[in-house]
Amino acid sequence: MSGSVGSPGRAGTPVAAARAPTQTRPVTQHQDQQTGAAGGDDTALRRAISGRLLYLFILGDVLGAGIYALVGEIAGEAGGAIWVPMLLALLLALLTAASYAELVTKYPRAGGSAVFAERAFGKPLLSFLVGYCMLAAGVTSAAGLSLAFAGDYLGVFLDVPAVPAALVFLLLVASLNARGIQESVRANVVMTVVEVSGLLLVVVLGAIVLGRGDGDPGRVVQFPDGVAPGTAVLAAAILAYYSFVGFEVSANVAEEVRDVRRVYPRALFGALLTAGVVYVLVGLVASIVLPADELAASTGPLLAVVQASGVAVPDQLFSAIALIAVANGALLTMIMASRMAFGLAEQRLVPAVLGRVLPVRRTPWVAIVVTTAVAMSLTLVGDLGALANIVVLLLLLVFLSTNVAVLVLRRDRVAAEHFTAPVVLPVLAIGSCLLLLSQQEAVTWLRAGLLLLVGVLLYLLAQAPWWGGRPTRPREPAPAG
Repeated sequence: MSGSVGSPGRAGTPVAAARAPTQTRPVTQHQDQQTGAAGGDDTALRRAISGRLLYLFILGDVLGAGIYALVGEIAGEAGGAIWVPMLLALLLALLTAASYAELVTKYPRAGGSAVFAERAFGKPLLSFLVGYCMLAAGVTSAAGLSLAFAGDYLGVFLDVPAVPAALVFLLLVASLNARGIQESVRANVVMTVVEVSGLLLVVVLGAIVLGRGDGDPGRVVQFPDGVAPGTAVLAAAILAYYSFVGFEVSANVAEEVRDVRRVYPRALFGALLTAGVVYVLVGLVASIVLPADELAASTGPLLAVVQASGVAVPDQLFSAIALIAVANGALLTMIMASRMAFGLAEQRLVPAVLGRVLPVRRTPWVAIVVTTAVAMSLTLVGDLGALANIVVLLLLLVFLSTNVAVLVLRRDRVAAEHFTAPVVLPVLAIGSCLLLLSQQEAVTWLRAGLLLLVGVLLYLLAQAPWWGGRPTRPREPAPAG
């Protein structure tokens, strides 16, 4: 991945979007500098995340529950060549990650993709919908993860009804989220270590199998019979791409990162590359140890690999690791959702009450309460497959907006140094998003469209005088340079 750190704009140029979008509060060059590497405190949030914690934050969100289940699904599409679509998905994710690296270091504020759309397009409704897509995807994902937590993996240890257990789980996640970003990220460090240890255990067991002459290394280049390799890889890469989703969450904690312009690109690309290496190794090992049809037939493919290794590893161990992976994913997703709501409140795209923070801990408590309540209500739906498909589609729409925004905002100069991606990368990223969107089924588009329609209605209601709303963003002239 090529890019350049250090592309300052012209000194004395105010930070105004290329199309001069209006803002709730004018953001000057001085403010952007304060929010960046200088470590100023132009934010209501505490700057508690170091570069190492940010790296583990992103890694923990990418290395979520997906890899523990998706290996079998990918094997069903790509045969034994599991590592190929994993590698392709990594490259596609890195394309969009380059756009995030540029925009986060250029405009380091909570709100992420919605803030980028605000600056690039100057359309209040579009900016709201981008943020709403992130919120809807995050809260929907957390609801699904809570149900996954309360399902078969928890059943190994406790025989409890799924929905009540999911509700209790979400309350525990909310309490940790409200304690503070530093406490939440520190918990993420522990859970990330456990997740990675479980995956490395799979790799080590595969090496043991290979070392004693068992397994079949030739399977790693075998594709399904009767299917062109390119078709198989593309179909499997769509599944594998879901395993890398999560890096975008980090854009929503930009205001809580120390020295964000320097550490963010390193943490982002480092975490994605680390996850990619682990995924490729796991894919290779899984194919060597078990045939593709056995992996595809298993709902716990990595547990099947461990069992086939012949090494005495308790079944409960992998169930515990899977629970930790799911819990970590839910925690980070809810952190994203609450910070997304906080950022939208600061932009006055949602009610300002969502921007309230606890006086001591400085965490957005109202946003945490609201997003948790919505996630708890979604657990009553119980259709994990439908929820997962909607999440993917909504996030691809967000990525498409961000990749277009990075090109539009190239004409906007800021004085502070920031990461700049080669122009070909966002162009390729746009193509990758359109390609993956074209693979979604019509029913998924319908469900996502209904969610977006609800968002539009809420936005319009919020602007009505009798609703107690106000114009989303009063038009203000950019400050003089």
